[in-house]
Amino acid sequence: MNFAAATWMALVAGAVFVAPLFAVTIEKAEFIYEHAPFPSCHASTIVETRAGLIAAWFGGSDEGKPDVTIWTARHDGTNWLAPVEVATGVQTNGPRFPCWNPVLFQAPDGPRPGPLLLFYKVGPSPSKWWGLLMKSEDAGKTWSQPERLPENILGPIRAKPVMIGDRLWCGSSSEHEGWRVHLEFTSDLGKTWTRTEALNDGKEFGSIQPTVLAWTPGKIQLLCRSRQGRVTECWSRDGGKTFSPMRATALPNPSTGVDSVILEDGRAWLVYNNTSRGRTPLSIASSPDGTNWTNVLTLEKEPGEYSYPAMIQTRDGRVHVTYTWKRQRIKHVVLNP
Repeated sequence: MNFAAATWMALVAGAVFVAPLFAVTIEKAEFIYEHAPFPSCHASTIVETRAGLIAAWFGGSDEGKPDVTIWTARHDGTNWLAPVEVATGVQTNGPRFPCWNPVLFQAPDGPRPGPLLLFYKVGPSPSKWWGLLMKSEDAGKTWSQPERLPENILGPIRAKPVMIGDRLWCGSSSEHEGWRVHLEFTSDLGKTWTRTEALNDGKEFGSIQPTVLAWTPGKIQLLCRSRQGRVTECWSRDGGKTFSPMRATALPNPSTGVDSVILEDGRAWLVYNNTSRGRTPLSIASSPDGTNWTNVLTLEKEPGEYSYPAMIQTRDGRVHVTYTWKRQRIKHVVLNP
């Protein structure tokens, strides 16, 4: 049977996976740090600035403990520099709370160089946390004092925001009334905000932590972590004015985070745990349309936790992925797509 016939039969049968058309090369795989003053880490994020790469994550004794803080590391073009603590959950008057889920975004340059934004959460649990924002004017060497986001605004929950037109789209979610997804928008880098209502009821699909794929300025796809064993999705075809009902995709999801990016050639890549249970393997799938997905690479397949990936494409065309490696370190992989 030839490839065209096999593909046609798979589509008729309702399959979403087709044979891979591209070879993916791993150029480098390394840990961002070998030693750190904290035993546990999770929830990394990565971005390219004018000065190079910078990553962030939360680290401490264990997720949810009061000593968990936000750490960053900058890349000098050759190596990762030592981790630096940049934010804590220490309250001026009251108890200390853990930090959660940092998200980096490099603002585009305008009349002046755009700042680097760091969103993160502080609070006793994901159902009770609040959002904060810090800014850096020197690519992460120094940071402003944290600013608490407005009531009912949390910022991007785990995956990176995406600039579409003049609005920053932040995939957000809440956990205090079930797992529900919404979007938050800012056109002035966090000074003012608007948001959608919840896009799911938290019952049919309990979904959180959406990643945003902008196929065109008007055609936007959200892919979400869920409790239903599948990556869930919803679409907007009018630039965010309305969204389709949430539904399950054929992509497995063991209730863990995913991330995605539109590559320069128009394909979408999704990094996800390709299983319905556990947090291994960690894989990359490719799609020309957001519906038909091809697994193109397995990043990790041994026993252990490999989770909460972040993924970007840099100006040189390479794809960078960071993820939690057994809760002990943050791993960085460079791919040539």
